Amino acid sequence: MNSMLAIGAAIAVLTGIGAGIGIGYATAKATEAVARQPEADGKITKLLLLGCALAEATAIYGFVVGLLLIIMG
Repeated sequence: MNSMLAIGAAIAVLTGIGAGIGIGYATAKATEAVARQPEADGKITKLLLLGCALAEATAIYGFVVGLLLIIMG
């Protein structure tokens, strides 16, 4: 049973990969947007930070679920 908990924890922590890819993609698109329209820099930065915070929260939730599976198991 413990091996199944470890596999579940590993799968839960994989959310960090998705968050990393999402943040990288968002940063690339924000950089392109600022290069095309420099006067919108402030608005683009605000939206980028909001999106990155939400993506990072998803990764943290996955990490917490993985820890809970290991600790409570």
